[in-house]
Amino acid sequence: MSTIFYTEDGMSYEEKRAWVYAVIAAVVPAVYAVIVFGQPAGAAEVSYVRPLLIAVGAGILANVVAGTLLPRGADRRDERDVGIFRYGTQAGYFVLAAGAAGALLLTLAGFAHFWIANALYLAFVLDALVSSIVKIVAYRRGF
Repeated sequence: MSTIFYTEDGMSYEEKRAWVYAVIAAVVPAVYAVIVFGQPAGAAEVSYVRPLLIAVGAGILANVVAGTLLPRGADRRDERDVGIFRYGTQAGYFVLAAGAAGALLLTLAGFAHFWIANALYLAFVLDALVSSIVKIVAYRRGF
């Protein structure tokens, strides 16, 4: 089994997944932002569809690959892991709902597809970051 993400402190598999998810949720959108917003300002139409689709696919693929590389110790998911997962996921859903409402408002206000698509992507990114951070804090400070 790979030991690429091995830690000495007895971190559970679920906590490791939260850390990996947070890192991927921060890095992939940052690369996307550099690519899209780094385009020349004078361009009539910013090319964002292909980079956005690649970013979403890369994020999903990176999470799947990282999940298979993480070592699964003898510890299995217990009640605490289930509770923390639920708690973090629910926190992320509130952020996602607010972001979706913001994208809906952009749509109703007649903004360009570029802004609507990026608002939705930002909502999903913030959902991933918030849920991961809440889970990590719950593991570190107790739940």
